[in-house]
Order: sequence, then structure tokens, then C-alpha cells
Amino acid sequence: MPGYELIGEEERDLVSSIFETNGGVLFGHGFDALRKRYLVKEFENNLAQFFSSKSAITTTSGTASIFCALKSNNISYGDEVITQGFNFAATAEAIYACNAKVVIADVDKNLFMSPESLKDKITSRTKAVILVHMLGQGGNVYEIKEICKQKKILFIEDNCESFGAKVNNILLGSLGDVGAFSFDHGKTLTTGEGGVVLTNNDKISDFVKAFRDHGHENNPLISRGIDNALMPGFNYRMTEMQAAVGIEQLKKVEKLINLSFERFSILENALKGKFTLRESSGIGKYQGNYDTFMILNLNQKEIDKIIGILIRNNFSTKNIPDAMKWHCSFYWEHLLEDEQINNSLCTLNLLQKSIAIPILVSKPLESYSKLADELFSL
Repeated sequence: MPGYELIGEEERDLVSSIFETNGGVLFGHGFDALRKRYLVKEFENNLAQFFSSKSAITTTSGTASIFCALKSNNISYGDEVITQGFNFAATAEAIYACNAKVVIADVDKNLFMSPESLKDKITSRTKAVILVHMLGQGGNVYEIKEICKQKKILFIEDNCESFGAKVNNILLGSLGDVGAFSFDHGKTLTTGEGGVVLTNNDKISDFVKAFRDHGHENNPLISRGIDNALMPGFNYRMTEMQAAVGIEQLKKVEKLINLSFERFSILENALKGKFTLRESSGIGKYQGNYDTFMILNLNQKEIDKIIGILIRNNFSTKNIPDAMKWHCSFYWEHLLEDEQINNSLCTLNLLQKSIAIPILVSKPLESYSKLADELFSL
């Protein structure tokens, strides 16, 4: 369910307007005399409203968003950050970039972070927990949020892969101390590259706004050239062209989810009695964004047959198993200590028995009906 499937004239026209009526200014700030709109600021305001969040601060990527969130809590050498084995390497890379230790918790039978495993991994050095909502679904949010609250640990939701998914009708990514999102070209909302940090915490918001912009205070009462530096920062700023695409993409998210639900439901209704399907875990009523359809507890013979059916029907798999090395921490010897590789064995075992099927709105409903029929006949 990547947003690029619905990119059209709306995104093109708003990008073109930057050159036609907005002075060709590609920066998200400055050059006031040349421009009529500030698209990055507009996109941030729209995202904050969409998520009912106090602050939405755009960045260059989901990885940068996670890194900024960690830096906002001064996480550094000697600290530990817990995340899960079913993940994308970027989460561990952001922790590694802070010189902190990556600690891997197990996932439950539905591939969500296990609260029991999390409790077992917390030490006096644990400074943050990053719960990752993988492949369109979330789970165990309230349980993990409560654990972090009791232990006074920063709770980060990495929602790079489940934009628009909900629990109790609340959008995932808005329940943590910080929410981090990716807008790369394969995500539900795409700006090509890009990301956003969501938070209701003023201290975190002020830090991220400055840190992603070379430490600028961005004092509105003085010019940028004599603005104060609040800290050593870096450049993780989104451009106006990216924001233009994002503004129009955000308007299409509900439509995209609805179209994906139609396709997802065809597979679910046909196969729920045939295979073990991924379900929600934990307290609350979860609703995915229907980005990916996962089948669990398969043997290798079944996986091979399913992949054969997918290929014959011009489908691929989505990350599991085709990109397993990037989505299972067992393979991250370049990032993890041996202990954490061993902590990944349970996750590896579950993922080796799983397969993920992409939901693409560019494929007609009939394609999913035919695929469902063939899978059911196995």
C-alpha cells in the first residue's frame, strides 16, 4: 500500500507552484520576499492536526526521526535502548549512532514486542524503549507504555511502517512520548524521502526543532543570521518539494487505506480458516492500515508453494522472506553484540515460518480474488 501508487497531478501541480508562484524557493525557511507559502510549515501543521498532536517536526528520514527522538533524551554511551527483533535495521542504527547499546526483546506469536520479554531486558541503564509497528499493524502499545511509565523510561513509537493504523480509534505513533515516521517511497505516505517526529512534550519538541536545524533557536524576533545556537545540531531539514508532495499525499491516506482494506479483506475472508493469520495482540481494539497480509506458522514446503503461486500471479513477497536480513535482528552482526544476536533467535524462528504479501491498490480486486482461490487450494 505505498502512497506512490496514488501520486498524480495534485502532487505535480503543488510542486510546480513552487517555481511558478513561490519564487522557486526550495528551503523550508527564509527567502521571505520571494515566496507566498511555507510548505514545510504547512505540512507540519497538517500532520499535527491529523494526529491530534501538539507538535509535528519534519525530518529527512524515519531514521533521522528516531535519532532525533533519542538525542532529545540525551541518550549516549553507557545507556541501553530496547527494541524488538522483528524490525528494520534503521532503528538499531539510530541507537548505534548515539553510541548506546542496542538491546533486543522477543516478539510474541503475532510478531509484536513481547511485554514479558521487555520487562526481563530492563536494567538500571535502560533509557528508552522503541516499540516498532511492523508491516501495517500494531500491538501491545498500552502494556508497553505502562511499563515505560512505571520505570520512567522514554517510550518511542517507531511507526514508520504503519501510518494510519489505530488502536481504540487513536492513531498509532501518537501514544508514546515520541512518535517517529518515515515517508520514503515505499511508505503509506511518501515524500520520496523524509520523516516526522510527533510529540506533546514541549521540551522534546523544542529540542528536535533546534537539533534538526543546526541547533538554531529560530527566534522569530531576530534575523536568522544572528539567531542563537541552543546546542550542537545537524541538518535533518525537509525541503519544500518534499512537503508539497506530502501535503497532497496526506489528503489521500483515507482513500488509500479503504482501497487496501478491500483487497486485504478478500484474502482474510478466504484464508482465515485455512492458515494461521497475523492478528492483533494486547489490550485495545486494533485496526491496521492493511498494508501487508501475513501468514504465520508455515513449514518450508508451504512457503515454497505460496511463493510459487505469488510469482505465477505477478505478486512478490514484502520483506518476509525476501528481505529477511534487513528485518530480523539475528542478521545484524555489524550492529549488535553476540548476546543480542542470541536474543534474536526466537524472532528468527517465527519469521522463518512466515510470509508477507503486499497489498497494492494498483492491482485490481480480481487479482486478489484469484490469488485467494489459489492459496486456499493448497
